[in-house]
Amino acid sequence: MNLSKYIILATFFICLSCKKNTETTTVKIKNSIEYANGLEIHNYDDFTVMKITKPWPNATKTYTYICAKSNKNLPDSLSKYTFIQIPVSNLVATSTTHIPSLVALNETDKLVGFPHLEYISSEIVRKSIDLGKVKELSDNESLNFEKTIDLQPQIIIGLSMDSETSKFNQFEKAGIPVMYNADWVETSPLGKAEWIKFFGVLFDRQQQATDYFNNIVKEYEDAKKQVENQQFKPTVLSGSVFQDVWYMPQGGSWMAQFINDAGGNYLWSDTQGTGSLSLSFEVVLEKAMNADFWIGPGEFNSFDQMLAANKHYGQFKAFKQKQVYSYAMKKGATGGLIFYEEASNRPDLVLKDLISIFHPNALPNYQPTFIEPLK
Repeated sequence: MNLSKYIILATFFICLSCKKNTETTTVKIKNSIEYANGLEIHNYDDFTVMKITKPWPNATKTYTYICAKSNKNLPDSLSKYTFIQIPVSNLVATSTTHIPSLVALNETDKLVGFPHLEYISSEIVRKSIDLGKVKELSDNESLNFEKTIDLQPQIIIGLSMDSETSKFNQFEKAGIPVMYNADWVETSPLGKAEWIKFFGVLFDRQQQATDYFNNIVKEYEDAKKQVENQQFKPTVLSGSVFQDVWYMPQGGSWMAQFINDAGGNYLWSDTQGTGSLSLSFEVVLEKAMNADFWIGPGEFNSFDQMLAANKHYGQFKAFKQKQVYSYAMKKGATGGLIFYEEASNRPDLVLKDLISIFHPNALPNYQPTFIEPLK
């Protein structure tokens, strides 16, 4: 066979290969995410396409990451997206809500840096911090560029409150991919927890992440059934005053859904939105003076602290009858709130805590994990 024939055959097979790769992307693979609104995972034979569709509230931009053990067989049409080689060997995280997923997947040894280490409460990660295996990277509100570059993490798990991403762009220019994790944007309890699958892709532990999440779904739904037929639904208020404004969860918010699923009657459940209401003290007092329970009064952990901050808190029935419950009672070794770190990954336990408060007979002998009575 002469050289020209070799060239023709080679071109033919290259064309076949290109056609095959192109066709791969035309096969529609179902998104495996069920509850989270801002995350999509599409599993193909040789790679996974992970999309972050709501990196921050009201986002108009999406991020697509191609995750695979090798980029050799990826379709050409995907070359414009960020490629992440999995399993990820090390990373920098930026939110304590990322930590429980590393713990659940037994991948805490991959964490090499974090801003504000004192916020981390996980005992196993604190041991790594004490051994110097996880470095402090805080630089006011941002990651310290030089310290982060020195660590040479394979990826940075970023968190952005809005479309301003310049603080992370510098790392991408330096060759370190930033993957935006938006678990905090989710408003449904199970939607937040499903973001463990994000880390399942990165560590090539998708089945383990799915099994972990499926167990949480089962526990959550089973607990919810315990109070579905309860006739009595106690009235509930939440929040507290900060700089003369009472911040109260809106009717579609995470906490409002928890209270509803736990068989409570949240007094602001008919409001629209997923964030916080900004109310005056007088408006709250008028509507909730006789509420049965007060859940999450800021970060107070005693009645004395509350009265010292505002003596008018004492006018509420829930305060007088000591029916105020806080998620700020349990802290880690260096002062981080356990609730902030772990609650989004364990909505089943948050729900059970609230059920045990509103309907103590539904879960006899239950010991709360996050939410406890104020002292």
